[in-house]
Order: sequence, then structure tokens, then C-alpha cells
Amino acid sequence: MKALLLINLGTPDAPEKKDVKRYLTEFLNDGRVIDFPALKRKLLVNGIIVPFRASASTLAYKELWTEKGSPLQFHTAALAGKVQKELEGQYEVFYAMRYQNPSLDEVLAKIEQKVFSELVVVPLYPQYASSTTGSTAQRVMEIVGKWEVIPSMRFVNTFHENEAFIRAIVAQGDKHDIQSYDRILFSYHGLPERHIKKSCKVPGCKPEDCISSNEEQRKYCYRSACYETTRRVVKYLQIPEDKYGVVFQSRLGKDPWLQPYAEPTIIELAKQGYKRLLVFSPAFVADCLETVVEIGSEYQEVFEENGGEHIQLVESLNSSSLWVKAVKDIVLNPV
Repeated sequence: MKALLLINLGTPDAPEKKDVKRYLTEFLNDGRVIDFPALKRKLLVNGIIVPFRASASTLAYKELWTEKGSPLQFHTAALAGKVQKELEGQYEVFYAMRYQNPSLDEVLAKIEQKVFSELVVVPLYPQYASSTTGSTAQRVMEIVGKWEVIPSMRFVNTFHENEAFIRAIVAQGDKHDIQSYDRILFSYHGLPERHIKKSCKVPGCKPEDCISSNEEQRKYCYRSACYETTRRVVKYLQIPEDKYGVVFQSRLGKDPWLQPYAEPTIIELAKQGYKRLLVFSPAFVADCLETVVEIGSEYQEVFEENGGEHIQLVESLNSSSLWVKAVKDIVLNPV
């Protein structure tokens, strides 16, 4: 028997200020998320960012929360349960969060107590980034590296080109009458430009090269992977070249991040007379704060304020049947 560990980013335990502060403190003190020297990062995060963001973030999480709790939490749990049924007899499926609960320490301790021939780790981020996939892999290795018996291990570090994954996104888009929207946006979580420069292994690479090509040497370029994901979805949905665009959301701080920025783009589209937008969020496999609240609520508000009418968020993959099949394919047929 093999073990399969699905890992998502994480969520506060409750939409209360103390829980949100605990989550933000752990998350933002990760050296791969805010890649500053440790002391500078600690002073910035614990002395400025968390104290100033905690109240607003708590209100946002209260808006996100449902009777079942955090969508990211219960959708990830549901996904793991359904994947277990698909892989019964081959894998025992576990899930954990990179930050908060169920914690990697807790879940990996359970895995250590059993005898598995292999541990397959799937961070649930389609496009590789050091701050997500890299951080998750590092933490897993830190924990497993202390075990007396270390099993064979395999990491799935990117799956943005997986055909089943793309088809699952397409199926979510097909739930909407795409022709009735003035503009289609593909919104990805942003990253500081310096993260892209640090990870790039292509000599003399320019942003336009990342946008136009996703060759093998750019497999782990986050920007390139985002544009490649978009190209593949657009091809299936037959969206005209002049009807869609790529944007990056959730900017933090004043340093340059990946552009174009989502909110200014949405404001400009409203001012240009666009009334209805359909927004995909292919960097997130489960609905979360960035999709439900940031896109579905905050961007809707600024869109209306500037003359727009409606932003329709395409539901994340969550635990849809095609996404469950895609996870199975990602595990059994690694690229």
C-alpha cells in the first residue's frame, strides 16, 4: 500500500481575530513567502503586517465562512475522501494544510506509524512557485527527514499541463454562457517580480518570453505556467484572442509584483464600458478568501463603482467529479 498526501495552503481555525492572527503569523513568517532576512521579516510581519491586517482579514473571513466552516477546509477534506474511493486498494489518502490545521506535523505523524511502500506528496497548487509548492515540499522534507525509516517519496510539483486538470476547469466554465460576457479574465495569485527572477534558469529571459512560451526550461516559471494554463483553457472553450486577458491579484506591499494587476484592470474595463465579466481563478483548486471574497465581493464592488454591472466568478474545482478524476490521473500518470 502507498500513501498519498494532498496539501493545501491553509486557513484559520475560526473567523475570530486570535485565530486569524495565528494563521497570518505562521504564514507570513515563512521565509519562502516573504523572502527577507529573518530579523527583518519578523519585525515586518509581527510588528506591522499582522497587527494592521488582522482586523480587516477577520472581517473578510467572517464573510467567507459558512455553516460547514472554511470552504478551503471542507472542500479539501471532501476531495481527499472522494480520491480515496477512486484509489481504494492502491493508496491510503491523507490531507493536510501547510499552515494551521490539520497540520503537516500531525498528519505526517500518522503516516509514519504505518508501513507504506511509497509516499506521494501532491501540493494542490497547479503552477509551481517557491512560496507555495517550494515551501510545502521543504516543510515535508524537514519533518520526514527526522524519521527513523524514510520511505520512497515522490513529489508532484506542478500539474498545470495535465489534460484532466484543464478539462476540469473547462467543465466549470461550461456552466456559464460565455458568449453573454463582455470580457473573460483569468486571475492568478500574484507574486513579487523578484521571486520570478530568483527562480528563472533561462539566461536573458524577459517577461514577454514567459508569456509567449512554456518550454521545458520554463516548467517551474510561475508566470509562464499561468499563461500556459490560460492558453489551454481558452483553446478548449474557443474564446477569441481579443475577448480574454490574464491578471494577477492579492498584491502585498509596495514592491513590483506580477502585472497586470487585477483590480486596476477591472476598474479600467468598467470605465471603458464593459458591463459583464466572467472570471476564472485557475491558481486556486478550492474556493477561498481570494476567490469568494476578493473576486466575488471586493472586485464586484469596485466594478460597480466605476460603471460595471456584474462579475461572475467561475467556481473553483473544489471536489467536482472531473477534478477527482484529474487528481487520480496526476498521481498515477506523472509527467
